Amino acid sequence: MSEIIVSVKSLEKTYKTEGESLTILKDLNLEIEKGKKVTIVGESGSGKSTFLNIIGSLDKATSGEIICGNFNLSRLEEASLSKYRTHFLGLIFQFHYLLKDFTALENTFLPALMAGLPKKAAMEKARNLLCDVGLENRLNHLPGKLSGGERQRVAVARSLINDPQLILADEPTGNLDPQNAKMIGELLFSMAEKYGKTLLLVTHDTNLAKKGDICYSIENGMLKPVTL
Repeated sequence: MSEIIVSVKSLEKTYKTEGESLTILKDLNLEIEKGKKVTIVGESGSGKSTFLNIIGSLDKATSGEIICGNFNLSRLEEASLSKYRTHFLGLIFQFHYLLKDFTALENTFLPALMAGLPKKAAMEKARNLLCDVGLENRLNHLPGKLSGGERQRVAVARSLINDPQLILADEPTGNLDPQNAKMIGELLFSMAEKYGKTLLLVTHDTNLAKKGDICYSIENGMLKPVTL
């Protein structure tokens, strides 16, 4: 039997303001098998990023159960959530969030250093990942000296540095021109495949969404399988 690495049951997310409430996600269910590449599309405001933020423990569900690996997100204390973010997840966003005063190599190995890996080992691991994403000649460049596509390649390498089981990618090509968007999309899927990672990706780009093993759309707060 295939191992289920993400299990979401009856997820609801409601935002409450003065006298009003807005339910973004309701009765949302999802299972992802280990190693699968899953993509999610949907209209702006449909809840795609909200859903990814909940899986990434950057936001909390109103109700429902979310189990990722051995982590039950609805029951975790902050110390366990930190362990979940550091060791179980790799995160890639629309914006690269690289530290501007640190080189590509430093930006990549810092999360490993913070997780307790010795500096020499962290640097070597980061160097190998950056070579894998085609940046062997840009290791010592600051983000300001890198192109948009190169910065996002660093972000891909950084997401893998702590050997996570699950990669979450929120519109990873959204800030790129079509040529770089295609390149980063292909790179992300090839790196996830090479390192045996499960990938959950949110995108507006239907060509990128097609690369997934299965694609879902969020409609009326619920996930529905779609064929693109």
